[in-house]
Amino acid sequence: MKRRTLLAGLAGASALPMLGAPAIGQAAGVKIGLITTQSGPNAGLGREMVDGFNLGLRHAGGRLGGAATELVLGDDQFRPDAGKALAERMVQRDRVDIVTGVIFSNIMLAMADTVLRDRRGVFFINSNAGPSELAGKDCHPNFFSVSWQNDNTHEAMGQHMTNANIRRVYLMTPNYPAGRDALAGFKRFFKGEIAGEVYTQLGQTDYAAELAALRAARPDATYIFYPGGMGVAYIRQYGQLGLMQSIPLFAPSFSADQTILPGVGEAAIGMFSSTFWSESLGNPQNERFVRDFEASYNRIPSPYAAQSYDTAMLIDSALKATNGSIADKNAFRNAVRAANFNSVRGPFKFNANHFPIQNYYLTQIGRDERGRLVNQMRGVIFSAHGDAYAAQCRMRNA
Repeated sequence: MKRRTLLAGLAGASALPMLGAPAIGQAAGVKIGLITTQSGPNAGLGREMVDGFNLGLRHAGGRLGGAATELVLGDDQFRPDAGKALAERMVQRDRVDIVTGVIFSNIMLAMADTVLRDRRGVFFINSNAGPSELAGKDCHPNFFSVSWQNDNTHEAMGQHMTNANIRRVYLMTPNYPAGRDALAGFKRFFKGEIAGEVYTQLGQTDYAAELAALRAARPDATYIFYPGGMGVAYIRQYGQLGLMQSIPLFAPSFSADQTILPGVGEAAIGMFSSTFWSESLGNPQNERFVRDFEASYNRIPSPYAAQSYDTAMLIDSALKATNGSIADKNAFRNAVRAANFNSVRGPFKFNANHFPIQNYYLTQIGRDERGRLVNQMRGVIFSAHGDAYAAQCRMRNA
């Protein structure tokens, strides 16, 4: 497929053209705005989102649900104001039917109202950020999370570390909505002592002062949430200081995945992480996804790619149920809610607040048969796990 750049200039939007004009009697098509971080130190996360969605589109034959599909790409530049402006443009000028792809929760919260209050009934079927507000009091009938609620993977690690009888844990995360949700989730299930709880600047990559304080606290273990470039920098520095041997490091998959491991190398071996998905998860749809992703992009996929692929497959299933049309909003919403697709992560369904109920797994960093660092499955922590905010959701009419 060829890319055609839109010349309006704001936040770097581009479009992939409609994949074939609809024949007489076919649906008119669907336009999807994929807003994600494509520049700066977290650009690798956005690349995973775009490539995962495109693979899903390709597996659907280039037409989600049989409808001609146009994908409009936009770079939020890791800035809430840019993300909001881009959402306004996609909804009001480009007139997208669906928005997806947002990685960071502060950007998600900045743009959510713009998307969800549009009179056309635009759907926000997001593939990463899952802030607690949208799972609870601010839930919306046109908002779906195909990933998780922010707390969930951290809840799973809190449970695992409790099961492992780890007594004193030092916590570190960036100070933004997903970071605060992360530690709230961890503490919900961890029953030991919190030796320290540190919130660093979002985007920070030098942790010398914080790691000195951590060493002085002498915890039994450290739990972190640092995605993207932050995670690479943190784990490198943690390893360089020799802390891996004296204070074991635990993390969610987003701090130990394929966007992190190539940049960290040996320092990550032996780390445990909690996740809803792994490249090592053995089911037919995941094996096909991992095989074809690697063949297409010459790298192992990360959870970001897996979520984005599942988002494309979910939209494909919903459009199939509505004969390729999004015109009947109630019918399309019900079809999305049904989640009639085979997820790469295994069992998947939506809770009443449109956030997933799914399994959470324990993985450990090791080497595959080719010597590459991967997340190896070690077991199930939670089965059919929902989030803590669904009871606060009073789903109103669209």
